[in-house]
Amino acid sequence: MSEPIRYRAPDFTAPHLVNAPAARTVVAERDGVLPDGFFATTNLPTYVKGADGRWTLPNEPRMDGVLVRDAQGAWWVREGRRVKQGDAVVVGTAEDGSEGMLVHSSGFAGEAAAHGDFHFMSSQVSREKPIDYRAIARMLVEEKRRGGYTLWVTGPALVHSRARDNLVWFIRNGYVQALLAGNAVAVHDIEAAIVGTTLGMTSEGEPTAGGHAAHMRAINAVRRAGSIAKAVKAGLITGGIMHACTVEEVPYVLGGSIRDDGPLPDVYTDNVAAQEATRKHTIKATMAVMIATALHSIAVGNMLPAYYADATGELHELPTICVDASEFLVSKLKDRGTHQAVGVVTNAQDFMSILRAAVEREVAGDVG
Repeated sequence: MSEPIRYRAPDFTAPHLVNAPAARTVVAERDGVLPDGFFATTNLPTYVKGADGRWTLPNEPRMDGVLVRDAQGAWWVREGRRVKQGDAVVVGTAEDGSEGMLVHSSGFAGEAAAHGDFHFMSSQVSREKPIDYRAIARMLVEEKRRGGYTLWVTGPALVHSRARDNLVWFIRNGYVQALLAGNAVAVHDIEAAIVGTTLGMTSEGEPTAGGHAAHMRAINAVRRAGSIAKAVKAGLITGGIMHACTVEEVPYVLGGSIRDDGPLPDVYTDNVAAQEATRKHTIKATMAVMIATALHSIAVGNMLPAYYADATGELHELPTICVDASEFLVSKLKDRGTHQAVGVVTNAQDFMSILRAAVEREVAGDVG
């Protein structure tokens, strides 16, 4: 994994950008209906030229959105469903600046980059590649040190594989600013806290009598309490991931699906509501760690820009680490547009335990 390099902004003194027209907008006729020829955004740095001749970055960037100018002249990226009647929506298809929109794909590329892709996108995902845990640990430690916003996107395999305690450690030590997951992660974590099993299995992987109902009993206990937070406060949940999030006041978004048992009372069963809740965190993200979850990784990845701006306005790559036991998920995530994702092909248990040890060594080195 390469070290981050400084972002290089476009040369706005270039004649073709100086002479480019301002971005053209068309008013939306109805809520949630876009004008023909709307400009579709990517997750790359995209500049918009205003009537005053200035090129600016829009707020809240992401792929699969549109550019909207507000009443004060500021540019925003909005999902189509959030566009309102009367909004000024940018139209055009050119990304080279000739229509007032410039997608700057080479801002993070090194000198030898031939196609404008990020410098750490070039290698293929493979289980044979070595994993640079020290580099990932260094990023996590740096994000915590400077007050960054690291998202963790997790699947239930993390709970089943005994990586649960390690995630609790990361939460309690300030390396998790938001947890994004589904109903199953919370259910099986709470099952482990209340019943002592996950999907009816002991920590040694042995089935238990009546274990098929253990997760349902955990769900029922939380529903009786009214919420996860209330179950923690009542002493019903005394450990685990959801307990740590509650005690440490780490926000979480649990997005539901049609396969959910229960679900828990804190789960978003409306997909649009789940997207909105997730979006509140992706717009603040400065790093993302995705572990053993295909659907959530792709969903969150589609909401993430490939970069973020620091307090001074300088742009930085948004490190996105995707962990799975198969190359398929990481390749799929990149194919769906999250091309800044760095793939780590290993199981959740090994990744979490080795990463925790690497972070502890990194912190000890800083102290020493």
